This record gives sequence, structure tokens and C-alpha cells, in this order.
Amino acid sequence: MIKKIFKNYFQHFSEFSPEVKILAITTFINRCGAMVVPFLSKYMLEELHFTYSQIGWVMVFFGIGSFIGTWISGKLSDKIGFYKVMLFSLSTTGILFILLQFLTTFYSFCFGVLLLTTVSDMYRPAMLVSLDTYALKADRTRALSLVRSAVNLGFMFGPVIGGIIITVLDYNFLFYIDGLTCILSIVLFAIYVKEKKLPYKLKVFKHLKETSSVFDDKPFLIHLLVTMITGVLFFQIFTTLSIYYKEVFHFSSLEGGLFLALNGVLILLFELPIVKHIESKKTDKLLVLSYGVLAMSIGYLFLLIENNIFTLILMMILMTVGVMLTFPFANSFVKQRSLKKHEGKFMSVFTMSYSMAQIVSTKTGMEIIAKYGYRANWIFLFFLGFIGFILSYRLVFIVKKEKELIKEKIVQSIFVTSSSK
Repeated sequence: MIKKIFKNYFQHFSEFSPEVKILAITTFINRCGAMVVPFLSKYMLEELHFTYSQIGWVMVFFGIGSFIGTWISGKLSDKIGFYKVMLFSLSTTGILFILLQFLTTFYSFCFGVLLLTTVSDMYRPAMLVSLDTYALKADRTRALSLVRSAVNLGFMFGPVIGGIIITVLDYNFLFYIDGLTCILSIVLFAIYVKEKKLPYKLKVFKHLKETSSVFDDKPFLIHLLVTMITGVLFFQIFTTLSIYYKEVFHFSSLEGGLFLALNGVLILLFELPIVKHIESKKTDKLLVLSYGVLAMSIGYLFLLIENNIFTLILMMILMTVGVMLTFPFANSFVKQRSLKKHEGKFMSVFTMSYSMAQIVSTKTGMEIIAKYGYRANWIFLFFLGFIGFILSYRLVFIVKKEKELIKEKIVQSIFVTSSSK
């Protein structure tokens, strides 16, 4: 069974262009080295002795830096190209990761995290734009899933290796490995992937509504809100949940890493085949996305059953199913909306919604836990996710109506053209 799944995965992998393959491998190395992130809250609690409130504020700066970085990336990707942005982001991030360990006070660590995430999160929007250049149009959603699988494969190995390093050595080695893997990944990228631009400019069909700003696109704005909600649900896996299973289940660093790796393993094995199956059936992707949000929200309900390892695993499985059904199609929806606009700006604003989620997720979660306990936080996340499900389900019908109006305009224009002859 497992052998067949891996065979299918590598078969999917072989279908892509060499550049997309290198992008996936580069992303895997980069994410595999990003061992600090899953343990960041734990590191601040155990090594720096920060309070819950201080940890929450550091993660707010984490999100603000991500927000700034994605905004800058969108601007620069449209002006100087995604390639240069990616090179700068990864190479500089490597140096900043190594330096972060020397910042031990609350304010200096806030500044270091802000600077680090500003630079590191310039990579993602530029990388998403690059897929339009290196992947065929029919393969773009699957290419996104491939890169996401590489991210999750990295997260599968990263936390486990990170947990071993913390247990055997100490936290400081994580920062060195993080930095060096960033540098290694960008060297690989620079050698095997050359800068390339689209040989033509995408034309706008005159009946599709042109807007002066991405914020004039109402379906896109609803989608941004849904994306932010899913981000809030997702990021608590690496913040409040990582502290929860340490305090309630008494997980060691290695056990915590193995638990996080479950998410990566499931996504590695199943996401690409699931995406390919959904696309082959021509299922409404927004409808699939709404079910994914629902699965994520229900997952948190299982945490209300305390001190039960099986419900913890079931929660992670439901979260992973939700992630597989939401993240790939959330990306592809934005790409479809942005084909007629400035894609760098659209992808930047889209990614910024995740940055906002990081800001809201950790600080809100930490404050709720400090004042009302873990159970209140899980209930809050369930209701927030359910609101996201309602919004995403409603978006299905809004987009359908929009398409019908466009078809009507096309038919009307044909008759007007015919009658004028």
C-alpha cells in the first residue's frame, strides 16, 4: 500500500518541468532546515523564560514581519521579477537565522523576529508567481500542490531532526542548521534554475470587469477573509498546540516533533493524488475548499476530550484533511482572479492574509488560554472555523452568479455586433 502511494507520488513528480522539480527540491531543503519555527514558542518558554503574554507579542511581530515581507515581495516581483526576490530572500534569511540566537532579551528578540520574517516571507509570493512561468497552465494547481508537498515533507523531517538535536545537543544548533540550509537551498536554485520571463503578456477579455485595485474585487475579498480564518486555525498547531501537548500530555521535544511530522506525512502521501482526482472530476474547487474549512474547525472540537492521545491524533488527521482541501485550491482561485491583473500584487495580498492570521492567531490564542484556559480556545476556534465554512460555501454561489453574468454579456455583445453589421 505505502509502496504504491510512493510510486504514484514520484510518478506525479516526474510529470513536471525540471524547473518546477528544482523549486520543489529547493523548498524541501529550505523547509527541512526550518526547525526553529515549530519549536519557537517552546524555545522562548524554556530557554528565554518569556511569559505567555511575551510569547504572544513575539509571534505578533512574527506576523507583522511576514505581512511586510509579502507586501514588499508583491511590489518587487512586479518590478524587478520574482527570480531576484527569491535569491535575495533565501540568502539573507540564512544569515539572519544564525544571528537570531544571539538575541536573548524580549525587545531585541522581537526586533530580530520582525526582521527575519520580513526577509524570509518575501520568498513565498515570488515563488508562487514563478510557477506561472515554469509550469504549464494545466499543471499549475498540481505544481502548487507539489511545492506544498515539498514544504510538508520538510516539516515532516524538520521537527523530528529538530527534536533530536534539542535532546542530544541544544537549541543553538537549530539556528545554525536553519541558516545553512537556507544558503544551501538558494545555491541549488541559482545553479539549476535560470531567470525566465513569460514570452507574452496575458490579454484581458473586455467583458471581464477591470478594477483599479485588488480590493475592488468582492469575491476576492471574501476569499481573503476565509483564507485568514483558515490561517488562524492552522497556525495554532505550531504555537498554542505545541505548548498544550507539552503541558497536558508531557511530550518531549522528540515526541512533539514526531506528532507534528504526522501532518507532513499525510500531506506528502495524499495531497497530490487528491488534487489530481478532484481536478479530473471537475468538482467545484470552492465547494471542496468549504468542506476543508469545516474539517479544520471540527478538528478542534475533539480537543475538548482531554487527556486522550487518540483524540489528539484524530484532531491532527482532520486538520490535515482540511489543509489538503483548502490550501491548494485557495492558491489556484487567487491565480484565476489575478490573471487579468497584476499577479504579483494579488499573490502578495493573498499571502498577507496568512500573515494577518499569524498576528491574530497566536496573540488571541495565548490571551484566551491565559485568562480562560485551553478549552475556551478550542471552542473559539471551532466557531471561527464554522463562520469560515459559511463564508466559503456562500462564495461558491457568488462566483457562479458572476460567471453567468459574464456569459450574458458575451451573448449580448454578439447580438449587438451582428445587428450593427
